[in-house]
Amino acid sequence: MNGERLDLGRVGVWSNDLDGLPIAQALRAAVELEESGCPTLWLSETTGREAFTQAALVLGATRRMTVATGVATIYGRDPVTAAQAQRTLTEAHPGRFVLGLGVSHPMFVEDVRGAVFGKRVPTMRSYLDRMDVAPFGPPGADKRPPRLLGAVGPGMLALAAERADGALPFCVPVEHTRRTRELMGPGAFLAVQQAVVLTADHGHARAIGRSYVAAGLPNRARVLADLGFEVDPGGPAFDRLVDALVAWGGPDEIGARVREHLDAGADHVCLHVLDVPPGSAPLSRWRALAPLFGSVDSHGTGAR
Repeated sequence: MNGERLDLGRVGVWSNDLDGLPIAQALRAAVELEESGCPTLWLSETTGREAFTQAALVLGATRRMTVATGVATIYGRDPVTAAQAQRTLTEAHPGRFVLGLGVSHPMFVEDVRGAVFGKRVPTMRSYLDRMDVAPFGPPGADKRPPRLLGAVGPGMLALAAERADGALPFCVPVEHTRRTRELMGPGAFLAVQQAVVLTADHGHARAIGRSYVAAGLPNRARVLADLGFEVDPGGPAFDRLVDALVAWGGPDEIGARVREHLDAGADHVCLHVLDVPPGSAPLSRWRALAPLFGSVDSHGTGAR
C-alpha cells in the first residue's frame, strides 16, 4: 500500500520459544540467530510476553535482523495504541520492524483476556479503520509503516490484500499458498509459516506433527477440508494432512518444502521448529537451518 514491496529475505524464523526464557537469555538467542544469517524473526503473542515490548527489546539487542510480530492480537490493545507503538518502533529502528496483526482465537480472547470475540473480518476491518485515523505518533509519522494480517480464510486474505501489505498464513499446505496467491493477486506480500521437525525419523516427526496439527485445527479445519484434506484426527487419511503441514528431515528436505511454497507464490517462508524442550531455544536447530536463510530457489540456496 506504500508502493514499496517488503524485503524480509526468502527464509526466516517464526518462534514462540523466547517467551519461555528469561529475557537476557532470550535476547542472547536472538543475537545468535541474527549472527547465523537469519534475515527476519517473527515473534508470537499468545500467553507469553507482550508483542511490541518484546519486539522493542529484540530490536535493541540486534543490529540488522528484521523483527516482525507474528501475530499481535488486536484484542491486546486498542487501535490507537497499536498505531502509536508501530510508529514508535519504526522511528527507532527504520526498516526493521513489521507489524503482523491477527484476531487470535476465541479461547485466548474470551477465556484469557475476558473480551468478546467478534466476527473476524468485520472486526479486523474496523480495527484497521481506527488505526489509519489515529492522530497520535512521533514526528514525521505521515507514512503508514508496513503491516501484514494473520489470515487463512478467503475473507481475511482478501482484506489483507485490500488493507494491508499482505498476509501471514499459519499452518497451511503448499496448495493453500498457491490458492492464496491467486486470490490476493501479484501485488500483495505473502509470508507463509512452515512447521519443521529436524529428524531423519519419520515416525517421530509424524507423532510430533499430529499433535501440532490437531491443536491448530479449530482455526483452519474448514479451509483445509476445502482443499481436500482429512481434518478428523482419527480419520484414515489424517497423516496425509500432517505430512502436508509439517516438513521433516534435514536442511535439504526442509529446503525442498520451502521451494515448493516459493514456487507456489510465497515471497517469504518462516520456519517454525517443533519438538523444542520447554524453557529452551532451538539454537542448534536454527544453526542447522542457517544454509536456508535468505534466498532459496529451484537451483539451491544462497544468502540474502
